[in-house]
Amino acid sequence: MLKGDFISNLGKVYGIYTGGFIGFVIVLAILEQMGVPNQIIGYLFVFMTIGIYALIGVLSRTAQISEYYVAGRRVPAIYNGMATGSDWMSGASFVGMAGTLYLLGYDGLAFVLGWTGGYVLVAVLLAPYLRKFGAFTVPDFLAVRYGGNIARSVGIIVLISCSFTYVTAQIYATGIITSRFLGLSFEVAVFAGLLGILLCSMLGGMRAVTWTQVAQYIILIIAYLTPVVILSAQITGVPIPQLMYGGILEKISVLEGQMGIVKSHVQPFTTYDPLNYFALILCLMLGTASLPHILMRYFTTPSVREARISVGWSLLFIFLLYFTAPSYAAFAKYEVLTNVVGQPIASLPAWVKAWGDIGLVTIKDANLDGILQWAELNINTDVIVLATPEIAGLPYVVAGLVAAGGLAAALSTADGLLLAIANALSHDIYYKMVDPKADSKRRLIVARVLLVFVAVIAAWLASTKPSDILSMVAWAFSIAASGLFAPLVLGVWWKRATSAGAVCGMIAGFGVCMFYLVGTQYGGMQTWFGVRNISAGLFGIPAAFVVTWVVSLLTPAPSKDMQDFVDSIRLPRGGPIMQEN
Repeated sequence: MLKGDFISNLGKVYGIYTGGFIGFVIVLAILEQMGVPNQIIGYLFVFMTIGIYALIGVLSRTAQISEYYVAGRRVPAIYNGMATGSDWMSGASFVGMAGTLYLLGYDGLAFVLGWTGGYVLVAVLLAPYLRKFGAFTVPDFLAVRYGGNIARSVGIIVLISCSFTYVTAQIYATGIITSRFLGLSFEVAVFAGLLGILLCSMLGGMRAVTWTQVAQYIILIIAYLTPVVILSAQITGVPIPQLMYGGILEKISVLEGQMGIVKSHVQPFTTYDPLNYFALILCLMLGTASLPHILMRYFTTPSVREARISVGWSLLFIFLLYFTAPSYAAFAKYEVLTNVVGQPIASLPAWVKAWGDIGLVTIKDANLDGILQWAELNINTDVIVLATPEIAGLPYVVAGLVAAGGLAAALSTADGLLLAIANALSHDIYYKMVDPKADSKRRLIVARVLLVFVAVIAAWLASTKPSDILSMVAWAFSIAASGLFAPLVLGVWWKRATSAGAVCGMIAGFGVCMFYLVGTQYGGMQTWFGVRNISAGLFGIPAAFVVTWVVSLLTPAPSKDMQDFVDSIRLPRGGPIMQEN
């Protein structure tokens, strides 16, 4: 029996939820052994988990502005850390990270280092101070700190650009999973996944998204760890893959030597040269500290102190997945080399055709000998995690569990991103600039309509398969870092930063980044110094800082009241300075 309000019973609620989910998986495992078709199990996994998220979204519906935008600022640090981890570990982390390590080896660690290091910057430079500021959104901070709607408007443009790019990648991930496990075409599957996203976020805003993301984190971390723990136990006898994959790497090297495979993964800087490697780390770090949907999560804690603690919990929950990703890549590659490569092409396992039907696994019999060689097998990095249970011959229930986890990761991030975009449009543009007298009901209606509108456009774009998941995500980070990192950090740490400086810096950083990204990706423009466009922020970030600094020094200093305001934000104690209504 639960006593007290929902917040005081969070441990019991999510404990029961976790036990129920594990029981659900056990029941499906029993059904599989009884002969229930795999497709039915896949449907049960997808629809049951989305149904749970939708139920949480409906139960968390609200008509209160503070609940819709910042969950009433009542989310305890540990649960906010879990929700942030879920919000953060998108389809790129869950679906794409291990696949990138599988393909690139050491060079793939640039993503791990960049994303993890970014949270250190969040904790040290921004999260506590933005929480103390006490507003609803990142553009709110820009507007107050830099005095007016010009800074807010430019910030909104950057926010929408990076968030829209990012959410397209997440809907793309939901399309991959849904098309594979529900047997739908990819173009239809992206809209089916979109429905699940909207059910989670539309009615309850940040309140619904927060409690849904906690539930999604539980599922995604169980789903991510289960197959690789089983493989580690089967192959090494020790169910701790994070400690045992070193031996697997040695076995992989032996197999590659026997098969004549070039061992590009054992040396760094084979895919990315040093410049691109460290440029990518830099862009991902600064992008992490600039992403509006991540910074919004720290607006929901009860106090500044809780915001600081929340960042620590976020790092722990993210660490559990990132620490496992290299072992996932190693065990997946070992299974491919032992169970797939060298087999007759005519008798390859069913998963090859299943993933091939949606264009993510291709085979070319270059030698015309009917035997599959390593160079003849192309597995898209976005499906390594999803396909590993089938590659290793594990029960189908494990594959369904991983699909549910990947869907949870993509849905959770998409929820946060869509909410960030909708809030910027409804709160920062409609309420702050168009109709300041709008009542709560009208503001919430506008927010929900805009959320659906943006989501449908993103789903349409995802259906065109503009690029792979990891590339789209890296673009989003470069855009965010180029347009927002300088004004946010300087807004907190440099009292001399002026409105004109910040606006010009945002325009310069964002403009340079977009010019380079679009020009090299779609305009046939040559790269500068060989820098790939996933690190376009390498040019936008310094442009933003230099322009902000120069223009600020050339324009009158902010008022003494504003400089005192900046000083007060940096004080480690005290409650929020601003309180929105």
